[in-house]
Amino acid sequence: MSFFKKSPWLIHYDGSSCNGCDIEVLACLTPVYDIERFGIINTGNPKHADIFLITGAVNEQNKEVILNIYSQMPDPKVVIAVGACASSGGICAEGYNILGGVDKLIPVDVYVPGCAARPEAIIDGVVKGLEVLENKYRNKNKKK
Repeated sequence: MSFFKKSPWLIHYDGSSCNGCDIEVLACLTPVYDIERFGIINTGNPKHADIFLITGAVNEQNKEVILNIYSQMPDPKVVIAVGACASSGGICAEGYNILGGVDKLIPVDVYVPGCAARPEAIIDGVVKGLEVLENKYRNKNKKK
């Protein structure tokens, strides 16, 4: 990760979910799993974020929020869909207001399976997201 000028920052947004994946995302921040050992810093400001981590399905009420967060993030950026709901709509996929997974709205780079996704799987997905981000940075610099 020496190609980064700063530590990669992550913003987390919960769509419509049971919050099981959110609890596991929070577990990643504890000393037991310690995602910060990879240099990841959690932020609340999309203008500082490199990684957009989403849990829960997309519905009519949150689609504008997801689009706003995504559009405020600087390029290059990585989107990680965590859990069955973010990947495909999950058990609520047939709900009247569920549009489906995040990829129905914005491009997703990494999918983390599970219901709820385990902290180890989430961290693995974020590390894979870092590889995608590195490739995007390199491609961006080649074009200059």
